[in-house]
Amino acid sequence: MTNEKIILHLDMDSFYASVEVRDNPALSGLPVVVGADPMKGSGRGVVSTCSYEARAYGIHSAMPIYQAYHLCPHAVFIRPNMESYARVSSTIMQILKGIAGEIEQVSIDEAYLDLTSDLSYKLAAEHATGIKQAIRDKVGLTCSIGIAPSRIYAKMASEQQKPDGLTIIHPSDLLSFLAPLPVGSIPGIGKKSAQILMNAQIQTIGDISRCDIQALQDVFGTHAVRLFQIACGLDREGLRETGKRKSLSYEHTFLKDSVSSEEILGFMHEMVLSLCRELEERNIYSRTIGIRIRYTSFISRTRSVTLMQPTREVRIIEQAIDGLFAEMWDMTPVRLIGVRLSGLVHPDPVQRSLSDF
Repeated sequence: MTNEKIILHLDMDSFYASVEVRDNPALSGLPVVVGADPMKGSGRGVVSTCSYEARAYGIHSAMPIYQAYHLCPHAVFIRPNMESYARVSSTIMQILKGIAGEIEQVSIDEAYLDLTSDLSYKLAAEHATGIKQAIRDKVGLTCSIGIAPSRIYAKMASEQQKPDGLTIIHPSDLLSFLAPLPVGSIPGIGKKSAQILMNAQIQTIGDISRCDIQALQDVFGTHAVRLFQIACGLDREGLRETGKRKSLSYEHTFLKDSVSSEEILGFMHEMVLSLCRELEERNIYSRTIGIRIRYTSFISRTRSVTLMQPTREVRIIEQAIDGLFAEMWDMTPVRLIGVRLSGLVHPDPVQRSLSDF
């Protein structure tokens, strides 16, 4: 068990190119470049993404398309089909939302998940394996996942074993993981900043951690403190909120699959108490109550009910949970349970009663 955050970063492997290869198996094993028309080496525009076979020729995202053509003129160049990619992305994000309580989507092919409720890195690793398998089964694609005690370390971890990788960095292993990595491995450190550090004989993240903070501030100003904290393994940033919260949720993973309705409901009621405290602290109410049950096979089922009026009363939410559970319970062994409150209502200061909503 850990008191640390457990953050998962998921990155689809060469997403656009992988979708194209999936839809046209004849492209399998070929260097595929998705981007602008190269016009036989005179085209304008850039590479959106490319297959790993194309990367072997030195091609990478954001490279000028004419340069990619000169590096590999026999590559298969494909114009992006954003509607297709968006549909696949939507399916992937729905898979994640059906599996994890907290999710932060940062791009069409990238997301962070908060797995702190898994309580241990061992359970989080099993969780990640299930996510990878669900994506493979439902959309036929692979992803790379990193798990660590903060979002930035999780992102760095997901880069380590591409494609189809899973890298887990326990807090106790964080410094040994970071120390040998080149400074450019830190997200946000571009080529220019990396070169400045290299010129100062600072080549690895371990070198940054041994720097005098004042020397870093002379170069990076106010950003130096965060850079130093990251290098020292001190960063613990979780998911970032964008705007008002749309839902609150808690999950519990059983160490041993449960077939006891009393045990399952007991944990659900504990979640309700915690969620209601959070509603009170945030001065918000919930209109929609939902539960999720995941079985040993990682198959998940969800069910929800929308109330006539928003509430944060424990008794009312527990009654809704009990009714939903009774509808779903079939004695199948349960691996994970979750309670989710959505349809959140942020009351206006001039409102005087719930009937005003």
